[in-house]
Amino acid sequence: MARGGGELDGFHIAHLPTGVGDSVSDFATEWEDVRFATRVWERQVEGGYQVDLRVHVLHGERLADLTALREFLAAYHERDAAIWELADFAHPDGPGLTSDAEAFWIVEPGLAVDVLVDPDAADADALRTIAHGVVRHQDADDSTLR
Repeated sequence: MARGGGELDGFHIAHLPTGVGDSVSDFATEWEDVRFATRVWERQVEGGYQVDLRVHVLHGERLADLTALREFLAAYHERDAAIWELADFAHPDGPGLTSDAEAFWIVEPGLAVDVLVDPDAADADALRTIAHGVVRHQDADDSTLR
């Protein structure tokens, strides 16, 4: 049975698959002039915890378009942008890109969302379902971590 993930920085997280852990933490951070509101779902495993899902809401002037977002995320995740295989991803809030374990999109210049899953907790189809369920609240205050 799927469940919802609540509200995060002006976005509603509508769908979490059953494989995603029940331990939830929220963080507010900044890297390279981009502010992050992050929610992490994890589960206890032998020897510690396993992160199953992360949702980042990103705010920053440098996130002007999808190309800029891709370049920023490649640097942030320490990926080689030249070999990072991504496919177009049509999200209701704006244009995006996806892989088997990550989906991200630009909502408007300066505002983006990045969803990452552990492939053991959710496959590529589940990732797209999760991402499509992360939608902006039109009447929400985007400046607070919820």
